Amino acid sequence: MREVRRKRLKLKFEMNVVPYIDVMLVLLIIFMVTTPMMNSNVDVQLPQADAKSLQQKKDPVLISVLQDGTLYLTLPGAAKEQLDADALKVKVGAFVRVNPEVSVLVGGDERGSYGGVFKVLADLQQAGVAKVGLMGQPEQAQGAPHGRQ
Repeated sequence: MREVRRKRLKLKFEMNVVPYIDVMLVLLIIFMVTTPMMNSNVDVQLPQADAKSLQQKKDPVLISVLQDGTLYLTLPGAAKEQLDADALKVKVGAFVRVNPEVSVLVGGDERGSYGGVFKVLADLQQAGVAKVGLMGQPEQAQGAPHGRQ
């Protein structure tokens, strides 16, 4: 008779990592989708900067947003004039189409709402203005009174 030899099954001491990789990819996707949503309502206190002013070749178009939301436009070589949002879009859009190299700068009153400045930036984008800068005051020395001097 033949002897039947039974092989003993050896235990494998290796871990199957494929299910763990699948779980990690799912978690990664969940975090990638939810992380941008979590940052939508973050309070930010913007820092002051000791930045140097930029040198410009031409006089810029200046747009001022007052505390109450009133808009003023100063075109190069012209006096400051009060406008509403629609007239601002039309005038600045036409001026920039004629002079594409001109800079457009927006200055907002620090006591005003951010929404007023944001609306002006959105209106300028709709008017076809590609590059817009924000104006500010240089950082004051320690102990100096706050506001314009």
